Amino acid sequence: MSIRAESVRGWSVCWCGVAVAAVGLAFAFPAAIADAAEPRLNVLLITVDDMSCDSVGAFGCELEATTPCIDGLAARSQRFEHAHVQTGSCFPSRNVLLSGRYSHNTGVEGFYQVPDATHPHLVDVMKEAGYFVGIRGKVQHSTPYHPYGWDADLTVLDGQQQALKDPSSYGRSTRRGIAMARAAGKPFCLTINVSDPHKPFYGVNGKGEPVADPYRPSRVFSADEVPVPGFLFDHPAVRKELALYYSSVRRADDCVGEILAALAESGEEDRTLIVFLSDHGMPLPFAKTAVWLHSTRTPLIIRWPGVTRAGEVDRDHMVSAVDVMPTILEATGIAPPKGFDGRSFAPLLRGEPQAGRDIVFTFHNENSGRNRSPMRSVQTKRYGYIFNPWSDGTRVFRTATTGTATYRTMKQLAAGDAAMAARLDLFEHRVPEELYDYEHDPDALHNLIDDPAVADVLAKLRGEMRRIMVESGDPLLEVFDRRDEAGFVGAAIDRLQAEADARGGKKRKGPQPGQPQRAAEATVGRFGPRGA
Repeated sequence: MSIRAESVRGWSVCWCGVAVAAVGLAFAFPAAIADAAEPRLNVLLITVDDMSCDSVGAFGCELEATTPCIDGLAARSQRFEHAHVQTGSCFPSRNVLLSGRYSHNTGVEGFYQVPDATHPHLVDVMKEAGYFVGIRGKVQHSTPYHPYGWDADLTVLDGQQQALKDPSSYGRSTRRGIAMARAAGKPFCLTINVSDPHKPFYGVNGKGEPVADPYRPSRVFSADEVPVPGFLFDHPAVRKELALYYSSVRRADDCVGEILAALAESGEEDRTLIVFLSDHGMPLPFAKTAVWLHSTRTPLIIRWPGVTRAGEVDRDHMVSAVDVMPTILEATGIAPPKGFDGRSFAPLLRGEPQAGRDIVFTFHNENSGRNRSPMRSVQTKRYGYIFNPWSDGTRVFRTATTGTATYRTMKQLAAGDAAMAARLDLFEHRVPEELYDYEHDPDALHNLIDDPAVADVLAKLRGEMRRIMVESGDPLLEVFDRRDEAGFVGAAIDRLQAEADARGGKKRKGPQPGQPQRAAEATVGRFGPRGA
């Protein structure tokens, strides 16, 4: 299957090997709303699942032709070299993205929904402003409770559940969403969430066993051609898994090509704000469910018709997922609600200066199995500081990436390789604090926490972390302040785990549509009064 690019209403669109004719579409577009004096800006938010930033060609991927469709979008848009999501886990990452608030302020710190939500969500704000809001994929992962008030779940079309790994289905969902918005006489705000390259990868099942896969990527990569990230290790089993991952990246790109083709066919591309990013890094050890540079760096691409400049690259400012909702609201002219942890970077899209864009705050709290391993990090363009209060030398990190062939191989090799054993020990136990010079060590291989040459950097970043924790009401503030008191920190982590265990035994259900929301329980002060 080959990629072919064709010009559609001024776009060079990747059709990803799927012929889409001007007639016979699965869903016909109604005629455009006539005589609209000033058509409102539509919003198309596209995410991919578990894809590292440097897996994208436009962001420096060493493997040729992983993402031709995404690269085509980047060439017509503005991209950010220093963009991050807040956490390396899907569920809380997406809730930050669509709320403009950190996880400890939404209550969604792990893979669960909350019984109450007092903060506005993108759905609420856009609907109130007169938008049609639809979603495809990751529906429950994207809202604080379920069912939420989307106008349409585009994962199901005509009563048929769309296959998560079928590229053509993403085009169908996008067409249907645009058509439904037009029928309603409203601008659209669509969130289209691509399931690749999340596991299971192309050609294997959840256990990594080969299976017949009906959704072949437009290009399949081999083990001998894929790059091995510096935070991993070169081994045939690792290369084999990476080949499956990169093939799945290409299939994610196929999906994006279908989405963009559907938008182009609709004639709405010049009235649509496009935001593209990944929810976090690749689903392999030392990337997903962590807070290193390669865990949270995301390929953020934005096209704002008439505002952003084609091929523009912002290498000077740091932005993050918590800033995306405020930015969307400013671009669409919607008054923002109070209480955001993020702030709009729309001035940067307009080519204007914006101060205070030199640091981002990232975190991890809990995995899908409700295991609490809280982490906090602050990153500048050069340095990254990480606080791991759960790390005491005995607690073992539990994460989905331990189910990978790469992890199993690392375990096997560690038995006879001291260097691999040390690497495995870091992965499973971490250390309480880490400091990296990402400019010279992007793979976080050399912890500088005890290096006197960077003592001033460490002090500054600790100060920045405390400032952000105070400003955002982070419940781990006292734990951070008392990080040298092992007994206090250990007891605090035990309480967090007990809370997660108790929560796991309760069935949580949010308010049904039309029901009033109740006041949310406080998420701060769980460990007594905060330290000064």
